[in-house]
Amino acid sequence: MIKGSMGQTATEKIIAKHTKQSRVTPGEIVSVTVDRVFSHDIFATTVIREFQKIGKPLWRPQDVILIVDHDVPSTSADSGAIYQEMTDFAIKWGLKNFYYGEGVCHQLMPEKGHVGPGEIIIGTDSHTVTYGALGALATGVGSTEMAAIWSSGTIWLKVPETIRVVLSGALQNGVFAKDLILHLIGLLGSDGCTYKALEFDGPGVATLSMDERLTIANMVVEMGAKNGIFPVDDITRAYLSSRYFSDYPDISSDADAQFCRVISLDMSSISPKLSGPKRVDDIHDLQSLAGMTIHQGFIGSCTNGRLEDLRIAARILAGQSVAPFVKLIISPASRSIYLQAMDEGLIKIFLQAGGVVTNPGCGLCFGKLGGVLGAGEVAICSNNRNFPGRLGHPDAHIYLASPASVALSVITGKITSPISFFQGELERS
Repeated sequence: MIKGSMGQTATEKIIAKHTKQSRVTPGEIVSVTVDRVFSHDIFATTVIREFQKIGKPLWRPQDVILIVDHDVPSTSADSGAIYQEMTDFAIKWGLKNFYYGEGVCHQLMPEKGHVGPGEIIIGTDSHTVTYGALGALATGVGSTEMAAIWSSGTIWLKVPETIRVVLSGALQNGVFAKDLILHLIGLLGSDGCTYKALEFDGPGVATLSMDERLTIANMVVEMGAKNGIFPVDDITRAYLSSRYFSDYPDISSDADAQFCRVISLDMSSISPKLSGPKRVDDIHDLQSLAGMTIHQGFIGSCTNGRLEDLRIAARILAGQSVAPFVKLIISPASRSIYLQAMDEGLIKIFLQAGGVVTNPGCGLCFGKLGGVLGAGEVAICSNNRNFPGRLGHPDAHIYLASPASVALSVITGKITSPISFFQGELERS
C-alpha cells in the first residue's frame, strides 16, 4: 500500500459523502445515511417483524422497496402468507414501490430507476453488490440490520480497503462476462476479497456493455467482497438516461488513491470457464471438461437472465433441438426482458428448440421451483452459486458457465465450448 497518499478511492468517496466527514480511511467504522433499501420475499417478513419491535415510524417509505421474486407464483401456503404479510405492510405504510412477479430484485432495482451513481443501496440479499455496475456502493445486510435502517435511515459501515482490477483488451468471440468473472474468482478464491471493495477500471471497461457489467458486479460477493464498483462512463449514462435523474456526482478514484492490491487483466487472454461442481471458486477451463454428459441446462437468474444473454442463447439454439433426455430451463430476469424477448422472437426459438420458459423471477436459482435437480443429475447453469443443495438435491453436480456455453451444451447433451460456434459464425459471415 502506498504511504502518505491523500487520494480517495471511489468507494471511500461515496462513504465520506454519506457521513459528516470530509474523508474516511480503510478500517474506520462510520455511520452513513443510505439512499434506498429493498427486501424480497425470503427475508421481508423477518425484517417487518423486527421493525415492528422497534416501534418507530418507517423511514422514507418512498425509498423502501419490497419485491416478491423468489417464490412466484406461490408454491405453498407459507409463501402465500409471506405475500399477504408483505402487502399488508406496503398498504399500511403507503409503499409505492412494491413488485410482484415482475422479475428478479437485482434486475428490477436498476431497471426501475432505483439505483444511481454515488448512492448507497442496501438490500437483504448478498447479491445486492450487482448495482456497483452503475457506480453505486451496494451491499447486503441481515434482517435485523435492515429493520434498524427502516427506522433510522442509517447504518454503521466499516470502510473497506480496495482492490483495483485494471482491465485491458477485449473478450474474444465465444468468451463472455461470465467467463471473465469466473476467471477472476479462480485467481482470488472464495475469500480473496473478504470485506474489500473491488474496483474495475482500465481501457477494457469501455468494451463491456451494461448487461456485462451487471453480471461481473453480481459475482464479486463470491470472493467475499463487500462491494464491487465500475466507473461512470458513456455506457452508464446511456443506461441511466431514461431511468434516473442526470445529476449525480463524480465518483472516480483519485489518481493518488490507495489500493491494497492492483490486478492487471488482459481480457483477450481469457478462455471459456466452468465453475464447479460444488464450489464457486473451483474454476476450470471449460475445454478440460468438454464431453461430460449433462442432464439439464439453466439460463436465467440475477447473473445471466438479461436480454443480451437471451439473444446469445437464441443465436445458438435457432433451428436446433435440445438433445434427447436433456432439459433446458430459461427464466427471463424481468417482465420487460420477457416482453422484449417475445417481440424479438427469442421465446419462440427457445420453445421450438424444446426448452421450457418460466415466468420472470429467480426460478431454479432459488432451488425450490423452476427445474429443481435430482440426485446425481449434472447441470450446466448461468446462475451464481453451486453449493451442494443450492439448486435441489445435495448430490446434484452443478457447473456454472456463460449462457452461450449452456446453450451449446444442451444441444450436444454434453459440456461443449462455444468458441468453435462463434468462430464459425464469423467465417460464415
